[in-house]
Amino acid sequence: MKTIDELLAEGVAGKRVFVRADLNVPLDGTAITDDGRIRAVLPTVKALAQAGARVVVASHLGRPKGAPDPAFSLAPAAARLGELLGADVAFASDTVGESARSTVAGLADGRVAVIENLRFNAGETSKDDAERGAFADQLATLADVYVGDGFGAVHRKHASVVDLPARLPHAAGYLIATEVAVLKKLTEDVKRPYVVALGGAKVSDKLAVIDQLLGKADRILIGGGMAYTFLKAKGYEIGKSLLQEDQIPAVLEYVERAEKTGVELVLPVDVLVGPEFPDLKTKAPANPTAVAADAVPADGMGLDIGPESRKLYASKITDAATVFWNGPMGVFEHPDFAEGTKAVAQALLDSPAFTVVGGGDSAAAVRLLGFDENAFGHISTGGGASLEYLEGKTLPGLAALED
Repeated sequence: MKTIDELLAEGVAGKRVFVRADLNVPLDGTAITDDGRIRAVLPTVKALAQAGARVVVASHLGRPKGAPDPAFSLAPAAARLGELLGADVAFASDTVGESARSTVAGLADGRVAVIENLRFNAGETSKDDAERGAFADQLATLADVYVGDGFGAVHRKHASVVDLPARLPHAAGYLIATEVAVLKKLTEDVKRPYVVALGGAKVSDKLAVIDQLLGKADRILIGGGMAYTFLKAKGYEIGKSLLQEDQIPAVLEYVERAEKTGVELVLPVDVLVGPEFPDLKTKAPANPTAVAADAVPADGMGLDIGPESRKLYASKITDAATVFWNGPMGVFEHPDFAEGTKAVAQALLDSPAFTVVGGGDSAAAVRLLGFDENAFGHISTGGGASLEYLEGKTLPGLAALED
């Protein structure tokens, strides 16, 4: 895989360099609520611009239906990129149409443009190779060189991720290089004890990574909505808590495997219970109650790990040498159910371990709860991509960057 440093050494002055970034930021209307993914691509964009390249930044945002939708416009992301660069960033109002062509044609050396949301074109996400290829052919007319730096999309077989680099000289950007190096530390020659904290809503989203980690991790801590399927599998009453009943057989199998292989599988010993899912808009007090994990009332809903579980999980993290965390411990967006997630994040900071926050909601929680991002070993920009890498899958976007 060619690095961006090798590309820069060859010279990019005057060349149109297509940077597949991940600018898929959360929006409240047109206001960006978390610009972490934009900041993550800055080193690559800055290096190319300073070397005299004409930089064409492209990304998806959200899940539009293959046609323009103002709610998913990249215009706010382009404006924020310009603010962070301290330079004007041109914006094309389409992907491969007249606006994109004229915007790119008007770029001077060292300048940057952003083209509109790639998913406004159905060819970007099409499962038909010919349709994706046709869109990639159009994108290729906008560039001389391709740089892949959208780690959050490398697990997708999309035109700009897989088909476009096949049509242009290509290299990996700084972000992808960093992400891959970090993930190798979690899969090759891991320093132990190796502790993994998994949360989030659905246990089905994490079964494949648990399957892989049962042969690699020393401890796996389970929290979030997915924990209640584990607790139900143990025969506990979980009330109205989130449950994927069809996953109980798989959960029981993994519990048995953990016992046989000596992997410590840690479940909550107590949980915070409310009468219903909290209002995340008004943040109205939910008045939760802490109960033992086997004593959730029939009319209650488990929404966070409890105070004893926070202490337990912290004790399982603080002596680790490597920690990977993916998924919140509760409904962290509401202050009454944020303490479990906050406790895990603080435990990562208190540990001397190499710590990795696995993107997605975990990264959002770190920022929302006011933690210093630089205090963690690494905060990934791709939760799904990170998990699939740890599952041992081949990521199409990484394979496409190999020579």
